Amino acid sequence: MSCTLSQDRQPEPARQTFMDRAGDLLSMTRRFSTSGVCLLLAMQALLISGCVNLGPDYQIPEVAVESDWLVREDPPLTTEPLSDPQWWKTAFQDDDLNKLVEAALKQNLTLRSAGLRVLQSQQQLAIAIGNQYPQTQQLTGAKSREKSTGVTFDNYNLGFNLSWEADFWGRFRRQVESASADLDASVASYDGAVLSMLSQVAQNYILIRTFQDRIEVARSSIKNQEESVRITQAKFDAGEVSELDKDQAETLLHNTRATVPALETSLQQLKNSLAILLGLPPQNFNYLFDKNLGIPSVPADIALGMPQDLIRRRPDIRVAERQLAAQSGQIGFAETELYPHFSIGGSIGTSSENSSDLFKNASETWDLFGMFEWNIFNYGRLQSNVRLQDALFQQLLVDYRNTVLQAQGEVENAIVAYLKGQEQLLSYKSAADASRRAVNIATIQYQEGAVGFNTVITTLTADVQQQDLLSSTRGTVATNLVEVYKALGGGWEVRGDKDPVDLLPSGMKVQMLERTKAWKGVLMDDSDS
Repeated sequence: MSCTLSQDRQPEPARQTFMDRAGDLLSMTRRFSTSGVCLLLAMQALLISGCVNLGPDYQIPEVAVESDWLVREDPPLTTEPLSDPQWWKTAFQDDDLNKLVEAALKQNLTLRSAGLRVLQSQQQLAIAIGNQYPQTQQLTGAKSREKSTGVTFDNYNLGFNLSWEADFWGRFRRQVESASADLDASVASYDGAVLSMLSQVAQNYILIRTFQDRIEVARSSIKNQEESVRITQAKFDAGEVSELDKDQAETLLHNTRATVPALETSLQQLKNSLAILLGLPPQNFNYLFDKNLGIPSVPADIALGMPQDLIRRRPDIRVAERQLAAQSGQIGFAETELYPHFSIGGSIGTSSENSSDLFKNASETWDLFGMFEWNIFNYGRLQSNVRLQDALFQQLLVDYRNTVLQAQGEVENAIVAYLKGQEQLLSYKSAADASRRAVNIATIQYQEGAVGFNTVITTLTADVQQQDLLSSTRGTVATNLVEVYKALGGGWEVRGDKDPVDLLPSGMKVQMLERTKAWKGVLMDDSDS
């Protein structure tokens, strides 16, 4: 190891600015003793050469994953991987839904919050990386005046201090490891927010279309019942039936009319919820649903992939695994507290009673130091902290395995709900067709006097329930399909390779940059700012 120092010195001006003085101080550091600099570098090299990493080296744990789905034999399901992450487009082929999803991806406030958490994790990682370098780097300066025995003294000081704690036991490397895993977890959390938002937008949209359809079904039933009231009124006026038939018909009619406001209330509440998902006030949103375009239809078959794909695709599983990795680093960090901390450093400065003498050789001072700190009297507390961090790791390991297990259960539940819902839909459709035919037949027979009005009331009441049940089940099947894709973890891939921070709106970045210039070159390029 060799050190070369310059002995050149330029004449000092009579009066210098602060920046000139700082330049002189830097020149003075270049004249710093050759032996002193070499000693400092030698101590640093010696400490680095003996560095070790305390604590466990993290490895992704194995988890139990089923080999196949329980309902693989069912024709609508395949084990082909999800070919298109934008499942809402291929599954429902609804332009309005596609537009809503695009708007939500740009405007949803929950996504923006998740993106800012990623930004925070990035800065935490940067801080952890910075801790590996000299922790103290200070430029100091002072002027003082004192009077003693009638004599006034001035004193000028200017100096530079540096100290560095060597990462002998991997203390700071474990912090970087933990912060890096925390950053990965925050990105996975962002992907989870994307997935949750996509499913909520799709389900809210489907439910809005479902309630619109149910309202139309109710109004269609009201027309049939109004006709029934007209028939009973005519027969009562003709003296063919008692007033009982008319009263029964009117009771059913008014009860059916009363269901419409309840359905309209739920419809408006769903619109409000969807508006919030889009980051919009509800009052600016109603115009999108002036017309009822019907409940989106579902595809003939869906691709599930294999159960093993869940571990790679579901964001919540990736969050749990990355949190586990971050905690592993905390164990090593805690263990380093059991051992001595080695530091080296030094300072260089100048002190003089006259400012003009500050940068003369006689006024220069410097020192070097090497030291260690060891909390030997806190050993029990520090060891307890190691045990605490390890217990937290074990808990997160159990949570990780439980997350994988629950994910498999959620997929199986979503699949069976979707398939059985389709079976129900077929039966309810047949029942609804039969119910409508029964109403027509009973009405004709009542007009002809072949049956009493109780038969008509029974068929009308059953038809109202049957038609509404058919409409509700159509919506349920569609929302169950959304649950299948959500459980499979599909959709967050629309982010692509972009960093979530890059997806924050430019207006927000400008606002943060205006608040503090520290973001310059971080949130946007210098050319953009």
